Amino acid sequence: MKDILKAYPEPKPAATTIATLLKRMQNKELAGYTMYGNSREYYPKIEKGKYFKEEMTFMIDRFFNSSVTQFASFFTSNAKLSQKQLK
Repeated sequence: MKDILKAYPEPKPAATTIATLLKRMQNKELAGYTMYGNSREYYPKIEKGKYFKEEMTFMIDRFFNSSVTQFASFFTSNAKLSQKQLK
């Protein structure tokens, strides 16, 4: 956890905040750890791409009635995209 805290810029979150997030990630089977003495080395239990895909699918299902078209329409109408980017 010390390494995680070091990676944050100032103002750093409280150690208890990081511990809570790690515990939640473990409960959701997203992260695990290996004990080395009194220290824990955390590691991901799911690939980033798989996690992103699952979260995006959940968001599209929940907020856009499972419609990828509605999702795309929402973001293209609310983003400042050039005509070239829209194509």
